[in-house]
Amino acid sequence: MARVKRGVTAHRRHKKVLSMAKGRRGTNHSLYRRAHESMLHALKYAKRHRHERKGDLRRLWVLRINAASREHGLSYSRLMHGLRLANVAIDRKMLADLAYAEPEAFAAVAGQAKTRLETAAA
Repeated sequence: MARVKRGVTAHRRHKKVLSMAKGRRGTNHSLYRRAHESMLHALKYAKRHRHERKGDLRRLWVLRINAASREHGLSYSRLMHGLRLANVAIDRKMLADLAYAEPEAFAAVAGQAKTRLETAAA
């Protein structure tokens, strides 16, 4: 079997890790082992926060929908229940955008939910 010298490969890998660790304090940006630990930690945080962001956005959408629906005399849960009864398939992201950017369109959607709730109660 032929002999494999790994100097180039290791050097390239070390350079990649050190470039990813730029801007860190102390030895975390200059020593390979410390930089590697720092990079792994940062990548863990990045992945975790990418997933957290999805929940944060959903909470924001619910907050906006709730505020807009209360202007039309409905709570968030009543609005969502009315939309489900009326077979209106609009997700929270779109509803929040309607509430924020186009209040007239949101009023129409809320009106549909309200009438459907009233007919279901009767």
